[in-house]
Amino acid sequence: MTTSAETTGATTERRSWVPMIGLFLAQVLMSFNVAALPISLGGMVQDFGVPPTVASSTIVVYGLAVAALVMTGAKLGQRIGWVLIFRAVLVVFAASSLIMILSPSMGWAIAGQVLAGAAAAIIVPALVALIAENYRGEQQATAVGSLGSARAISGVTAFFIGGTLGTFVGWRPIFMITLGIAVAVFLLSFRLRSDKGDSAVKIDLVASLLIGAAIVLLTVGFNNLNGWGILYAREGAPFSVGGMSPAPILVVLGIVLGQCFFLWTRRRMRRGQVPLVDLGVLGHKRERAAVYAMFIIVAMEAAVNFTVPTYIQVVQGRTPFDTSLAMMPFNLTVFVTATLIVRFYKRYTPRTIALFSFALTTAALVWLSFVVTNNWETLPTILGLIVFGIGQGALVTLVFNVLVTAAPKELAGDVGSIRGTTQNLASAVGTAVMGAVLVTTLSIGVAGAVSEHPELPPELVAQVDLDSVNFISNDDLRAALERTDADEAQVEAAVALNEEQRLRTLKLGFLILAGISLLAAIPASRLPRYRPGEIPAPDEPKDA
Repeated sequence: MTTSAETTGATTERRSWVPMIGLFLAQVLMSFNVAALPISLGGMVQDFGVPPTVASSTIVVYGLAVAALVMTGAKLGQRIGWVLIFRAVLVVFAASSLIMILSPSMGWAIAGQVLAGAAAAIIVPALVALIAENYRGEQQATAVGSLGSARAISGVTAFFIGGTLGTFVGWRPIFMITLGIAVAVFLLSFRLRSDKGDSAVKIDLVASLLIGAAIVLLTVGFNNLNGWGILYAREGAPFSVGGMSPAPILVVLGIVLGQCFFLWTRRRMRRGQVPLVDLGVLGHKRERAAVYAMFIIVAMEAAVNFTVPTYIQVVQGRTPFDTSLAMMPFNLTVFVTATLIVRFYKRYTPRTIALFSFALTTAALVWLSFVVTNNWETLPTILGLIVFGIGQGALVTLVFNVLVTAAPKELAGDVGSIRGTTQNLASAVGTAVMGAVLVTTLSIGVAGAVSEHPELPPELVAQVDLDSVNFISNDDLRAALERTDADEAQVEAAVALNEEQRLRTLKLGFLILAGISLLAAIPASRLPRYRPGEIPAPDEPKDA
């Protein structure tokens, strides 16, 4: 843990930002690859002649590889040495980009993203460890903040550059960009401060299997709550257990395996054996509070990033370009805030910043629940997204900084793996739960509203499957009703009802998120009350 004296001394030794450019680009590399995959789906479907669900497997396998292997990746870095393994996985990532560019079939593209995910599972903790190795004090805080801003700016640039290439050239050249970034980061890695691995570090294979299986089960379970059913199995479920959906079963099994992982790890630590991840980095309530806060804010970000594009593209039938314009204020605000929030660390404590930021996200979500309409370009809606972006950008950087600062340098890789696991799982949970809540609310709302519209008789309603209500555009709804006995007046009544219930559901969704944001004040109130330069030494009490 960094002491007050060490922090003071670190401010006098300022290092070049050139190594950080490489680390920043490494984060961009991963984020750009993730953002480029959805853009490439249409091209892959056309090139390989596969359904969109098969093409989207590239996204799934990448996320699963990162989530399942990130803790093992952190241990490999400690054993081999961070700089050496960082360069090795950059070569692997470059190879995955080459596979995407040259892939002759869908199987090759999926294999390419498995490689990219495995490489990212090591890059994620490596970034934290290398920042801790190369920077101190205010520079370290700025460097950590830049990782959050890199994620935000990558999504914007990936859409504009990738979307342009995908439209006018093809989807393969998009991955020439990731190849170029990987080469650039590899060259810049020679400016990083060298370190040596510790061959005495052993990898706990049992813990690796437990946490890997737990994360995979949790991610798959949450991601399919909507498609397979929250409780009872739907038609799309691959199997059922006594009529019950496999999604909640997978979630429960994932939780059980996760608890087995913690029990096993604590047992090894009691025996003095090297654990897969040192739970000492979560040994105090302030570190645990930081993880809880990180999970909540990333889950809320994922929920908003799911809700807004879904509504704009699916409901309104707008293009991905329109979606990016609508989300631009939010993404740019996150980028700027994540970079600049470190300037406030000297004046305000983490607890104060976190409580204020969660107050901003709560106010923004309540505001959006009242002002959102079918037109996302209105000033009140843009203002709400900007305020939410300010709170979100500040929080992601802040809670990450709390974890990095509180842990000894040699455990920075463990902090990185916890960050990676938390963010991946929170993103899956936020997206899936929000989708399930919105669809369930819409289904209940439509079923209730139908009974209040006498112009929609039961005979007509019986021709529509209310058990599979989902967000659809007005045009799609009209097309579906054309296959029924509905006359023109009934079609227009159904469209009006659908518009009303969609907007009502969206507003309710924002209110639910606002409630979650308000509850986040509980972990936020347990964050540290120290400012940089006041961080307690390891032998001092941690009652901050």
